[in-house]
Amino acid sequence: MAEKRKKGFYEKYIKVVQDVFLAAVALLVLSPVLLVLAVLVRTKLGSPVIFRQERAGKNGKPYYMYKFRSMSDECDENGELLPDEQRLGRFGKILRSTSLDELPSLWNVIRRDISLVGPRSLYIKYNRLYNDRQARRLEVRPGITGLAQVNGRNAISWEKRFEYDVQYVDNITFIGDWKIMFKTVGKVFKSEGITSATSVTMEEFKGTPEEVVTVE
Repeated sequence: MAEKRKKGFYEKYIKVVQDVFLAAVALLVLSPVLLVLAVLVRTKLGSPVIFRQERAGKNGKPYYMYKFRSMSDECDENGELLPDEQRLGRFGKILRSTSLDELPSLWNVIRRDISLVGPRSLYIKYNRLYNDRQARRLEVRPGITGLAQVNGRNAISWEKRFEYDVQYVDNITFIGDWKIMFKTVGKVFKSEGITSATSVTMEEFKGTPEEVVTVE
């Protein structure tokens, strides 16, 4: 994807270094927590403890995202996986509501697959469904958290999420990133926006006819 904007000093020279440093420190400090979570996931949900899933990175290029598994492999009498709501369970809901399932993604930050702050990485298949404005979210590395995550997360529409993503792409600053990170902590403690109105996560994106959705 062609560069459509000028990068500021922070994005050019500081953001990646800051991301890798903070992610490495977090992994070191949280290593006991990671170990306990790994044991609990293995005990309650089975293997694999950590799953990887292909997602779209910067410029839409694929990478593998790492997370703690939060769903079981329970099947019905026909051998088909049960709906997400049934496979999630109480333990899985706790992992997701506290965002503890995201901790392995810090390794993706160290690998420079993603950033701490940026548009949320989504499935590769969505790349072809974005309109021209929405596709601008792919101009930067995706993030563990982002502007959309502190303004509704899964409780808002895809269109609003993408508009927040584009707003972020056009306004990447040191202060802005730290504000988003601090707000994320508050959202996690309040467990806000974890689910959409009709799903335990977020409905599948199927494209949108609107070219621009204004966000207040």
